Parts: sequence; C-alpha cells; structure tokens
Amino acid sequence: MIPYLTVVQQYERLGVFWLGKFAGLRAGGLHLLVWPFHSTARMDMREIVIDIPRQTAITEDNAPIDIDFLLYMRIVAAEKSILEVMDFRSAVVGMATTTLRAVIGEMSLDDVLAKREHINSTLRARLDEVTDRWGIKVTQVEIREIEPPPDIQDAMNRQMSSERVRRAAIIEAEGIKKAAITTAEGEKQSAILKAEGVRQSEILTAEGDQQAMSLRGQGLADALSNISKVAKGVDSKTMSLKYFETLSELGASASTKFIFPMEFTEMLKPFLGMAKGDSKSK
Repeated sequence: MIPYLTVVQQYERLGVFWLGKFAGLRAGGLHLLVWPFHSTARMDMREIVIDIPRQTAITEDNAPIDIDFLLYMRIVAAEKSILEVMDFRSAVVGMATTTLRAVIGEMSLDDVLAKREHINSTLRARLDEVTDRWGIKVTQVEIREIEPPPDIQDAMNRQMSSERVRRAAIIEAEGIKKAAITTAEGEKQSAILKAEGVRQSEILTAEGDQQAMSLRGQGLADALSNISKVAKGVDSKTMSLKYFETLSELGASASTKFIFPMEFTEMLKPFLGMAKGDSKSK
C-alpha cells in the first residue's frame, strides 16, 4: 500500500475507484490516493470542439453531396461520461455522421443548400437526445461547407447566371416602365397647364370683347342721346331751310329727275303759308 498525491485542475473532475468500485468525483485541488487500491479517470469539463470529417450524404432527390461540420459539446455529468461510455468522443463522432445522413436524406438538394440553419438546429437536437444518456450536452452544430457534385455545381452556376439575367431584365423593364409613367405624367401635366392657359386666355379675350362692346354701346347711346337733345331744339323752319339748301345742291348737279319724300310737302307748308300772306298784303 503506497500513498501518493495527485493534483486535479480546476476545469477537471477526477473519478476515483476503490478496488474497482466507483467512489465519487474529486474537484480541483490536491488529493491523497492509495495505490493499488485507488484507480482514477480524469474528465475535462470544458467545452469540446470536434471536427467531423467530410461525409457524403444522399438527398431526398438522390443527389450526392459532401458536408463537413463542427460539433461543440460539453460534459455536464462526469459520472455518466465515465461509467456509461468507454470513448465518448468516438461515440459522438459516429452518432453525428449517422444523424447527418438521416437528416440530409429527408431534404431535397435545394433545401440542403438553402437551409443551413435548419440542418444545424436539427442535428443539434437529435444528437442532444442521444448524448444525454452519456452525460454530454451538444451545445452547437455548425456546417462549414456543402459541396455538390461537379455536374450539379455547373447546372447551379448556369441557373444562377440565368437568374441574374432574368433579374436584370426585370429591373430594366421596371426602369423603362417608371420612366414611361413619369414621361406620361409630365405630358399630362403639361397638357393640363396648356389647356388651362388657353382657357384663361379665351376668358380674358371674351371679357375684353364684352367690355369693348359695352363701351361702344355706351358711346353710341351717349351719341344718340346728344343727337336727340339737339334734334329737340330744331324747329320745322330750320329743317325746311336745310331741305332748300339740299335742293339747291341737287339743282347744281347734272341730274334731270328728282324724287322727293312725302314729308317734304309737309315741310313746305309754313313757307307756302308765308307766301300767301305776302300776296294778300300786296
């Protein structure tokens, strides 16, 4: 029986066996053990990163695809990790590759390429269900690369190129459409403004004509009023004298035939009466 000292790091747990029977866990610090009655198993409690080698999986639509990913896990129950599994790292790697093929087999190629986060969360949830009995918690799964076969990659590249061309055509068509709408809207506004200008011009012209006619009518009315006022002050003798002046002008002309209105004889009555009075006095 030989006693000896062993040091356990703070991030470690030391599983101690007494004559092959599990005797408990030792935390970080200095511990005294007795050989050959004591045997130990160390467990690192820090988060562990495992690089899962590239795996070939078949999608639901029978497309082979290569995937590699990282697995993050932590021991949460050291006693289970010691007693329930011999090599937990190899067990987790094997379970991860099997689960990956099962998850990919339920998805189409397009979904595998487009839904990395879905694959990550599904893998983590399924692995965590299995590793729980080993005292291990899968904290995260991260797919690093998904590589389809070369022929599928070429087809995808052609599809992406066609999609870019299609989007460019759509964007160009949208630009042309917006430009046409803008131009039509501008022409519409221009036509509206032009029609409004013509309407305002015609209204102003009509108003000007109306005012001019009103002024001309007012002038004519004033002239007729003045003529009427003057005519009221002219007696029949004055009018008869005007007729005689006109007759003298007609007699001086070369005409041999004259037409007199009926009113002319009425205008001569005063002069005829004056002539009769003169003859009686003689």
